[in-house]
Amino acid sequence: MRTSASSFSNSGSASSAARSGSSAGYSGSSAARSGSAISSLGRRSVLAAGAGALAALGTGAFAHAAPPGRRRPAGGRRGPTTVTVTARPAAEPERLRLGQALRGSEFTPTGLYVAPGAPLSLTVEPHHGLVPTLWVGAWDYYGEITQPRSHPLVAGANTVTDPHGGPVYLTLVGRGESASVSFGPGAAAMPVFVLGRSTEAGFQQQLDTRTAVPYVELHAPNTIMTLSREGALLYRNEDHAALLRLVETIVDSHARISGLDGSKPVHRRKAGPYHFTEVTKVPSGVGAYATHGYNGFPRAYLDRATTVEGLRTRGWGLYHELGHLHQQFAYKPGGMTEVTVNIYSLAAQRTLGQPSNLLTVDAATGLNPFRSARGKFGTAGLSYEKSFGAYEKLVPLRQLELAYGDDFWPRLHRLVREENPQSSYTEDAKRYRALATYASRIAGHDLSDFFVHTWAFPIDATGRAELAALNLPRPAVDPSTLED
Repeated sequence: MRTSASSFSNSGSASSAARSGSSAGYSGSSAARSGSAISSLGRRSVLAAGAGALAALGTGAFAHAAPPGRRRPAGGRRGPTTVTVTARPAAEPERLRLGQALRGSEFTPTGLYVAPGAPLSLTVEPHHGLVPTLWVGAWDYYGEITQPRSHPLVAGANTVTDPHGGPVYLTLVGRGESASVSFGPGAAAMPVFVLGRSTEAGFQQQLDTRTAVPYVELHAPNTIMTLSREGALLYRNEDHAALLRLVETIVDSHARISGLDGSKPVHRRKAGPYHFTEVTKVPSGVGAYATHGYNGFPRAYLDRATTVEGLRTRGWGLYHELGHLHQQFAYKPGGMTEVTVNIYSLAAQRTLGQPSNLLTVDAATGLNPFRSARGKFGTAGLSYEKSFGAYEKLVPLRQLELAYGDDFWPRLHRLVREENPQSSYTEDAKRYRALATYASRIAGHDLSDFFVHTWAFPIDATGRAELAALNLPRPAVDPSTLED
């Protein structure tokens, strides 16, 4: 699949491009659609759940289904509800701070729904001068209605009418300022499960009584999960607290491998939660995707995204798509978009005690990717981009961890954030050079042989000179000999 993409450099400039590729067990593609929500939609990575596929969320203030300061009417159906929203940095400055390719979510969920064309009355009370923006709708890149709509508000009374309706969210850009929004007629409470606040029995009662609302949400400090009512009912008997704790664990695994330890301001996690949403459709052969602001999962994937056992044991697709929202741009050439993302997928597997996908034996060859790749070393015309399969391409990234410790990738992420090297989407050679030079600096060894000769990465003459100029010793143990 090949579609138009808006590919962002780490300086934030956008250009039109198109890419296609394949990722460890999945086909991947990039696509974009114009729009104003959060910022124009851009590069996305798409996960295909074909035969044989095992088939992606930062802390911040968010409004729960019933947080302190929020009042809901008796029965939770309609009437005055007040949500206090706390300001946080906008998604694009956060993307640039983190050196990432994709923006994260800016949304604060309200737990409310508004019907198409229904007037929604609300009153805004700014506590520090900032006025929030209201958003209505669900993300659905390939659907008929592709994204939520923004509705600017003013202090005092407001009436908003959205033609398509949907879940209601707020954004407030700033640094800890707050505002209260009181929702009057027009707002209906969705069934919402909030980790640490909701009981399973109470949530089941919501599902039984709020039957006119077509959306259901699950909330945790780092998670918004938006589902259709039909999708939520498929797996309603799950332990939703356990499910959300599992999602939070996966988010934590991605933060740890990203070196988001808060040791410096630049190493804080992204502001706000990650947004996982059920989407109405995906192209043929596509299982799930990542783009600016959210991860999209069709109903066919919900058995892995919304069940505890499925997410724990068969959730590579979600780990992978969430990984796209952590990828750093500086060392992500186009040919590795679907490779470096699996640094995070593997980290989630290790966190959950799963066997590595890199140890899966191919039935035809009897070899795992470590061993099948090794058999290609030194062959005529060897090329990292063309000679190795999807999982084989992931092997050298894992070997760097095996050689230099579990903190290899966290240290590399932190160094990239601190130095913030710039490149555009056309500069694949520069990003390949960055991968090799940053890896050598973190390792403290000259990895020229590893990258240039053994694995045949396309490191150009400039990159080879940059590696030599580091004046590092050669490794005592060749990383390419290591395997799990």
